[in-house]
Amino acid sequence: MASQQPRARAEDKKPTSRTGQRPRRKNKREDILRKASELIAQHGFDGTSMRDIASAVDMLPGSLYYHFPSKEDMLLAIHERVVTDMIADTEAAIAKGKTPWERLERAAVAHLKGLLGSGNLVTIISPNFAEDREELNQKLKAHRRAYEQIFKALFDELDLPDDVDRGLFRLQFLGSLNWVPVWYNAKKGATAEHIARSFVQALRKD
Repeated sequence: MASQQPRARAEDKKPTSRTGQRPRRKNKREDILRKASELIAQHGFDGTSMRDIASAVDMLPGSLYYHFPSKEDMLLAIHERVVTDMIADTEAAIAKGKTPWERLERAAVAHLKGLLGSGNLVTIISPNFAEDREELNQKLKAHRRAYEQIFKALFDELDLPDDVDRGLFRLQFLGSLNWVPVWYNAKKGATAEHIARSFVQALRKD
């Protein structure tokens, strides 16, 4: 006589979606980073507490430390994510350029779109964001240096007069782009692409 298989108990059954797959767990770390970045950008690093962030993601304050040892570590993760995304977008844009000036133009467009698309996050990637915390600021600067190397390489490629200081020229250019989010109004005036291309054209001496 064949042995009977035990019936599966109701509590042993895992809920499945209509496609037959088990529902994915929400990535709490991503939720924390997203909400923390919004709060820090709006209220500043010191103006945002771990309790504020925990409340925004419906967690107990102590539970945040499971994901991040400190608020500084959380900020570093946010900053690295923003800079990493900008590096990827800028490098992808540069790859489509055929000449040094075209590559710089494409990089400028990607850079400005990244700044404007990040909303309040632009304050977090500001060079002076954490200047009162030397150790933290040095780590943030390391992230930015990796990104700035992209533009350094682009300016090194340009056919410029011998008396032009490429380093100062690059800083002047990036400073102009970085200032745009301060005055930019999406409902008025030119698009981010037009602004970035205009800045590059102003640099050229045909």
